[in-house]
Amino acid sequence: MERGERVQKWLARAGVASRRAAEALVRAHRVSIAGRRAQIGDRVGPGDEVRVDGHVIEAPSPARTFALHKPAGVVTSAADERGRATVFEFVPRVPGLHPVGRLDRDSEGLLLLTTDGELTLLLTHPRYGHTKTYRVWCRGGTVAAGALARLRQGVLLDDGPARAMQARPAPGGAVLVLREGRKRQVRRMFAAVGAPVERLLRTQVGALALGDLALGEWRELAPDEVERLRYTPSGRLAASARPGRARPRRKASPR
Repeated sequence: MERGERVQKWLARAGVASRRAAEALVRAHRVSIAGRRAQIGDRVGPGDEVRVDGHVIEAPSPARTFALHKPAGVVTSAADERGRATVFEFVPRVPGLHPVGRLDRDSEGLLLLTTDGELTLLLTHPRYGHTKTYRVWCRGGTVAAGALARLRQGVLLDDGPARAMQARPAPGGAVLVLREGRKRQVRRMFAAVGAPVERLLRTQVGALALGDLALGEWRELAPDEVERLRYTPSGRLAASARPGRARPRRKASPR
């Protein structure tokens, strides 16, 4: 197994620059590891001294991930120009902490916040297939079977088609499972089938469930919980989380 972490990722986690900008620093020969000029793909091991333009860079802290039971009426951003409450008022102040996706202001439920950019990518990019589960209550009560079937088949929204992986009835509304998370998508999908949403609660993200976490409360995830989040629904470790693995290239199409 290869030791350490790729230098560009290490620099990004240390707050020096974004991953792409860190790669540019390495290519410009401005980075050294343990006294040697760094190259793209080099790894930083425990105790290695990293310098940028001759200045020693402090090692980044271990990644941290929190689960928050977001209340309704709170925005998913670091600051709000209208002075509304934000999710960062509910969690510890940790440098680099950011939300994993979004949960709109009127919605409540499970929201993950992390300092781990790779974990964010794994949970938000559609190619990894991670699902999100929502419990909704609708103005007309329990959603009819025909409307649920339309959600599973797919409905056309103003930004393209949207389809539920699962849609089943529940008292006063329904349960919906999605693989994507466009802006106010759940509400727009239910509106498209004539079942306007009155309350929306996200109950699960990937392998992690909201459980009994109280409204407005948070907890820090244990390492094994974070590790489980890295696995796709089929039980495989997502490609970008595998140490030393490059993303597979597409095979050329036969002419």
